[in-house]
Amino acid sequence: MRKNILLSVVLLALVALHWAIPSDRSQRTVRFFPDMADSQAYESQAPTATTSDYGDLDLRPPAGSIARGFSPFPYDASPEDALRAGLELNNPLSADDPSVASRGATVFATFCAVCHGLAGAGDGTVTPKGVPPPPSLHAQHALDLADGQIFHIITHGQKNMASYAAQVDRTDRWRLVSYIRELQTAETTRLEREKAAAEAAARQSSEPASDDQPASEVLS
Repeated sequence: MRKNILLSVVLLALVALHWAIPSDRSQRTVRFFPDMADSQAYESQAPTATTSDYGDLDLRPPAGSIARGFSPFPYDASPEDALRAGLELNNPLSADDPSVASRGATVFATFCAVCHGLAGAGDGTVTPKGVPPPPSLHAQHALDLADGQIFHIITHGQKNMASYAAQVDRTDRWRLVSYIRELQTAETTRLEREKAAAEAAARQSSEPASDDQPASEVLS
């Protein structure tokens, strides 16, 4: 009880002092620890003592530094660098891994098939609507491209094809390369079988009938 009375007296005293002591609203009140309220601010592009090496607030990364999570790609968007990428870059993914082809097929269907077609023949759904059809991925020029060149084309684009570096990450680009190789192998195998069948049929039709073959079969 006494404690409550004491606290009430203190509260009333503080209220009385608040009204009794005049305040000048034109003057700032006394502040303790002003550094918490007033920080040393600089204007943009202004020189500072801590950045005297640069001369302004534009902090520059050290020479040769690489941002965390970023993998540099030291090839420009030029035919010369595309050839160099073909010589220097190798697909790090195993062709025997079924997940590589599976993911590559998904990425191809999402980003590539609209122009290149699901089989890579250059007959995508946009080509009848006025988009210039891309060359077939089964043409000899495409078959002769090194894996690194295909990776470079996906990264930087080529002619009418834009860069897909923003849409397809680096690992998925290599999966795309692997899947394109699978498409090319399948098409090459199909053409070779058709050619072999046609040659066999041509040989069979050109062979003369044997002497012991019945005349009815020869006439037929």
